[in-house]
Amino acid sequence: MNRQKYLRLLLAACLLLCFAAAAIAQKEYFPPASSWEKHTPQQANFVPALLKEAIDFAIANESKLPRNLEEAHFRTFGREPYGEPVGPFKERGAPTGIVIRGGYIVAEWGEPQRVDMTFSATKSFLSAVVGLAYDRHLIRSLQDRAVDYWTATTPAGQKYDDATQYRMSRLIELYATDNNKKTTWETYLRQTSDWEGTLWGKPDWADRPDQDPNKWLTSQRTEPGAAYEYNDVRVNALALAALNVWRRPLPLVLKENVMDEIGASNTWRWFGYENSWIVLDGVNVQSVSGGGHWGGGMFINAYDMARFGLMTERGGRWRDKQILSEDFVRQAKTPTRVQPTYGFMNWFLNTDRKLYPSAPANVFAHIGNGTNVIYCDPDNDLVIVARWIENNKIDEFLKKVYASLKK
Repeated sequence: MNRQKYLRLLLAACLLLCFAAAAIAQKEYFPPASSWEKHTPQQANFVPALLKEAIDFAIANESKLPRNLEEAHFRTFGREPYGEPVGPFKERGAPTGIVIRGGYIVAEWGEPQRVDMTFSATKSFLSAVVGLAYDRHLIRSLQDRAVDYWTATTPAGQKYDDATQYRMSRLIELYATDNNKKTTWETYLRQTSDWEGTLWGKPDWADRPDQDPNKWLTSQRTEPGAAYEYNDVRVNALALAALNVWRRPLPLVLKENVMDEIGASNTWRWFGYENSWIVLDGVNVQSVSGGGHWGGGMFINAYDMARFGLMTERGGRWRDKQILSEDFVRQAKTPTRVQPTYGFMNWFLNTDRKLYPSAPANVFAHIGNGTNVIYCDPDNDLVIVARWIENNKIDEFLKKVYASLKK
């Protein structure tokens, strides 16, 4: 075979591979806005009776906390120092969920159209708006110091007739200490920043405080990246820092660049606190919270959660558009060195199958209190939303789901 003929054959083979890849991509189903096609369990390769058994298990293992979520707050986080709610709560609905395979709805239960709090699953939406800023080069590198993107910020509604404030700064300063100046976008996202301070009336030490009160104000600061600590005050500091970069309300950024793109409804809302308002370019803007620890956060229905999950399960892509870059998704799914089951907030990883022993090692989940779970399995093209299930029952629920999936 001469060289010219060989090159023609090689080119033809490459073209065939490209056409095949395009054909496979076109076959991938993404639900259009306002509708979602369904497949039967048999079509999706599930054993119907076993899948029903898994769903019945999820319903039977409803969260034991009251459905009145403000009452639930006072039974849990409300008992912490400075634990008073400053954002809205909403009474939740019944246990709810959706199973999606190949993009199609296979099963659903409860009230999937009901808008409810999603607590710390909100953090994944916050990570998304930071990712969008990174993808658009508003943030040049996630290893950059956040202080280098920060400028003077003032709280809304200040009064200047209080003599006790004389010679005191009236600005919000997130990076006044040497320790805070070291905070990078990545250490924020991995919850390893050890940022210190008080924001919106909540001190960092008061969030899940040490059992020994003598340590509340005396703990030694660690180098950013050296220790993992799940802390909503620091998450809210990231939300304010991201607002300062975008110079637009983060819910609008999310709506236009993510939720509208994936066909989400107009019923979701992202709240901050009654005191988390700043003056931005002459306009009062609310800095949103990264969860419902003191109220607020994302209020959303299960279908919209599932759309977000399908987008992240498919590598940040929706149809032929990359919503979040492959680079950002790769970093979000990279284990945190000091907490290998955590990527970016709130991408929980199943590293070494430590999070969910009954599930494959490469799955991930966006998780919030309640428990609210958006579970993503790229190998099986499987997305599951489960709401108001006891956290310690999730692995057993997943075990039953996988038992219903034909080999």
